[in-house]
Amino acid sequence: MKHFFCAALLLTSSQAFSETLFVTLEKDNALAVVDPIEGKLLKTVPVGQRPRGIAISKDHRHLYIAASDDDTIQVVDTTTFQVVGTLPSGEDPETFALGPSGKRLYVSNEDDSLVTAIDIEPAKAIKKIPVGVEPEPVAVSPDNKWVACASEATNMVHWIDRATLEVVDNTLVDPRPRGLTFTDDSEQLWASSELGGSVSVIDVATRKIIKTLKFHISGVTDDKIQPVGIAIDKERKWAFVALGPANRVALVNAQTLEVEDYFLVGQRVWNLAFSPDQKRLYTTNGVSNDISIIDLEDMKVTKSIGVGRYPWGVAVKP
Repeated sequence: MKHFFCAALLLTSSQAFSETLFVTLEKDNALAVVDPIEGKLLKTVPVGQRPRGIAISKDHRHLYIAASDDDTIQVVDTTTFQVVGTLPSGEDPETFALGPSGKRLYVSNEDDSLVTAIDIEPAKAIKKIPVGVEPEPVAVSPDNKWVACASEATNMVHWIDRATLEVVDNTLVDPRPRGLTFTDDSEQLWASSELGGSVSVIDVATRKIIKTLKFHISGVTDDKIQPVGIAIDKERKWAFVALGPANRVALVNAQTLEVEDYFLVGQRVWNLAFSPDQKRLYTTNGVSNDISIIDLEDMKVTKSIGVGRYPWGVAVKP
């Protein structure tokens, strides 16, 4: 009986910590499936051309993948890894955001200076919203009031009223914004600027910048510090910023808005995702063709896993 209890406990513990990572491989036209607990690549699955943005449905049954060169969002079954549908994204979808209800996607169309709003269930584009030149990052506030999109050439964050799907305000940020993340309480929006080497922390109520964060790394020249992906924990205690060819992730105190440390990861770190319990952070490292795992309890990088050519986006299935 004792042995049975121990075995059951071990099984329950294993299941509790089990999760799967899905990583888009931009140059392999593929999806990497990774077991981060065992630290190994499970399989690589072909998808559309130049896959970048990725998100997982609220019920974890489907992945949404921006196949940029196919001008579509592919819907992939998370069990069979088969493409089971497509969504009308408009031309050159690079990235997108899933609304908090899980029923709508907002896609940036870089070549057309648009954001396309898509209702997922009927697979229908309901509106194309004009924004600035070369839009890329998109984020939806957790309270579902705002869709934010940043345009790389206009250097602005565009504030789209989620109810009307109209741009109602703009915030000027540093050059070439590449990442947008709302805090879980919807009170702040963080915007990274790749060429500015900075992150703008924006008050959502006023759409004004509270503070601009800069990064300084010993032995790394400023031109290598190119902020892109941002992840902020649910308690707004810590924020993490991927710094591109600096090969670092910055650790920012999200209360004091001070940079406290840097993690050395793979080459040209692009995007970030938390584990479901937010005890680990996963990074996609485009040039070294791997992902890094940061243990957030010990605050250290624990391993890297080779996944394929040019990993870009990452989504996590519990």
